[in-house]
Amino acid sequence: MRRSALLTAAVTISFVLSGCSGGDGFGDITVSKAETPKVKVAPEFTTEKTESKVVKQGDGVKVKIGDTVKIHYIAINGRTGKEFDNSFTNKTPMTLSLNEKTSLPGFKEGLVGQQIGSRVLVAVPAKDGAALLQSAETLGLKKDDTMVFLFDLLAKIPVEATGKAKKAPSNLPKLTYTKDGKPSKFVKTAKTDKSVSKTSVSVLIQGDGEKIKAGQTVTVHYLGQKYPAGEVFDESWTTGPRPISLAEGAAIPCWTDKLVGQTIGSRVILVCSTDDAYGQSAKEQNRPDGPLIFAIDLLDAS
Repeated sequence: MRRSALLTAAVTISFVLSGCSGGDGFGDITVSKAETPKVKVAPEFTTEKTESKVVKQGDGVKVKIGDTVKIHYIAINGRTGKEFDNSFTNKTPMTLSLNEKTSLPGFKEGLVGQQIGSRVLVAVPAKDGAALLQSAETLGLKKDDTMVFLFDLLAKIPVEATGKAKKAPSNLPKLTYTKDGKPSKFVKTAKTDKSVSKTSVSVLIQGDGEKIKAGQTVTVHYLGQKYPAGEVFDESWTTGPRPISLAEGAAIPCWTDKLVGQTIGSRVILVCSTDDAYGQSAKEQNRPDGPLIFAIDLLDAS
């Protein structure tokens, strides 16, 4: 049942982030207590270092460097006081990897050490955020802008598939692993099929989570390679899990077709025919051509 907007919007909390100043003095940041919160930031808000403030304390595990978390967020340009991104409005949580290679410094400094279940306000100076964003201009940001984020820390994403191990079909290339147990590459065996006639999916680890639905966004670890044992053209294990939309046209057909119905927590081998991968025009699009093979850990879906 939806709450009355009059009741939820009427109650707000406000506080000052220490060390922050802007324009003719620091203006209070207000955060409503609504399920879909509203955040008000006075224009010309700036900060010289990343600051965070817990709006609502959660009781989950603490976030560590290297974790990937499921979040809702609102993003505001401190210079203009205007919102430039909001995951609450489409009711689809996002995933954020807090690792050294891909995450903005402001995200790591603001969220590492916070507990799952918390609502956290984070002010990110330009040097830890906007100045490092290649997409800053498309978001209406200048390179010296402060960004303000409200984060709801919903869950920590598992780091790998967990469940009952199953034997892979003998006609598939063999998946090999690094010393620390991460998928490394597929190698051809004497029983490996030389060609791919149709797309197929096989389960290596059977997870016990919910079944993936069409159109969902899945958070995955994956390794992509030219079939049967060619070049590894992409992988996520060195950078952190990635969100992939399974909406029609958002991913290659073999992903949108064959991952639907699989259970969260599983590790699957996905073999894609040329037509269900990047098609006959792959080289023209600077994509890997021919049939492809993937090892995919299905970590979360929303």
